[in-house]
Amino acid sequence: MDSFLLPQASLFLGIIPALVLLFISLKGYEGVFQEKLIFLTFIGGIITGFIAVIIEWFSYGVGVWFVILFPVVEQLIKTMVLNLRRFHEQPAILIYGLCLGLGFGAIFTPFSLLLANIQSDQLFIDITFVLIGAIGIILLHGATGIILGAGVYKQRVFYHLALAILMHIPIPAAILITTLTGVAWSQSLLIIYGIVIYWYATTRVMPLALPQSGRRKRLKQKVKKEND
Repeated sequence: MDSFLLPQASLFLGIIPALVLLFISLKGYEGVFQEKLIFLTFIGGIITGFIAVIIEWFSYGVGVWFVILFPVVEQLIKTMVLNLRRFHEQPAILIYGLCLGLGFGAIFTPFSLLLANIQSDQLFIDITFVLIGAIGIILLHGATGIILGAGVYKQRVFYHLALAILMHIPIPAAILITTLTGVAWSQSLLIIYGIVIYWYATTRVMPLALPQSGRRKRLKQKVKKEND
């Protein structure tokens, strides 16, 4: 398959899982958010993610420093969007942070393929591993979007920004390993990491967007499922 067309086509492979995750994760939060802002923040995530990709593409020559540079750039861009005045003191900002993060992460599916620079006899298998890893990146950005939203809501922006950056560092580190060694299967570890971080953010942090009664209800449901 053409090396130029493949990343373009894979954009849909980023947007589709992001939308599925969004649909699943919003269950139980009906009435808390504005549907218009859900759409706008998701589209905003795609746009700002594209801006981040351009910045990172031209700064890729910094070498191993991109392991730190990329997380700082990406999380800082998301923080700037979520820290807009219209989102202040809104518990729903955690949900909007999720939407922003998922849209932001969706754009990195084609970018991951370009960075991996796959050239092997097992092209299809290696591309599959990278695409699986790209889902882990989407999960990571969705989770850190929630974390950053919580930081704005709690007025602890810098603490949560630092936390999001630390959570993000394993992602470019894994991409660096793939780029240097050509071992594409290492990308599959990203989805495991992404699932863990996403589970934590959606079950432990995002319920802050709910009223107290709603939080107790979700907690009871969680306890019931664990007992069953």
